[in-house]
Amino acid sequence: MSAGGSTKAVVAALGANMGIAVSKFVAYAFTGSASMLAEGVHSVADSGNQVLLLIGGKQARKKADDEHPFGYGRERFVYAFIVSVVLFSLGGLFALYEGWHKVTHPEKVESWYWAVGVLLFAVVMEGMSFRTAIRESNHLREGRSWAGFIRHATTPELPVVLLEDFGALIGLCFALFGVGMAVVTDNGRWDGIGTLGIGALLVCIAVILAVEMKSLLVGEGAGKHDVAAIRTAAVDGETVTDVIHLRTMYLGPEELLVAMKIAVDHDETAEHIAQAIDAAELRIREAVPEARLIYLEPDIRRPGPLPSPTTG
Repeated sequence: MSAGGSTKAVVAALGANMGIAVSKFVAYAFTGSASMLAEGVHSVADSGNQVLLLIGGKQARKKADDEHPFGYGRERFVYAFIVSVVLFSLGGLFALYEGWHKVTHPEKVESWYWAVGVLLFAVVMEGMSFRTAIRESNHLREGRSWAGFIRHATTPELPVVLLEDFGALIGLCFALFGVGMAVVTDNGRWDGIGTLGIGALLVCIAVILAVEMKSLLVGEGAGKHDVAAIRTAAVDGETVTDVIHLRTMYLGPEELLVAMKIAVDHDETAEHIAQAIDAAELRIREAVPEARLIYLEPDIRRPGPLPSPTTG
């Protein structure tokens, strides 16, 4: 999948969050609800996060140079990791602080109908953004569970938007619960409890995103399915008889590095081996289009155990 689907999901989320943020702050001005303030800050943080993702996508398109010979594809991973930090600090920690303050210093929620109206509007807008993210993610999910997709996706924007939108919808439910209970019981502490729930939710989502983006930044390899496809495509049964060992690493969401030592017949000429390597590269790219950089080293299969992944 190209970056176009990811960009579409990010732009949809950005438009929804900007409108929602304004409406939440207006509702906070009328109600004084801590839940509304926390939700407003949450939407501002989400809007900033979408801007960061768009910047990361633009930076990743820069051409490779002498300083970065493998290109700038990992810029998208870097900016997605920054998003998790912003979500944790600006969104989660602020909501936890505001919730604690309202629990220890409760205040009556005024003009509650403003809060309820804005929250219901936000549910509709976030739902539309979430639907777009789901639709674009289904092109990549390939039957995997949603948890498996978020765990193994190499396109960082889609897991970020999915988790943000999902968290926003759950957070809106917490806010509705807090405001509703504060009005029904005439006890402002419920508003603070709802805000604490929002903060805890955002912190959990931020931690999940940070862990997944860290894995991509460190250097994540291809999945088992792609590794098997690469191994199968490399061997032609004639000149290339086996794969001695294989290493893969994502240099960007749609750019996979493949380094492989292949076994060739000891009687083959250098010209035939070079032709076989070129043909193997073509087969690998057909099997796994993300395999952009391929380095094949010919060798003779020797008796004995296969080299370990660390020794090659």
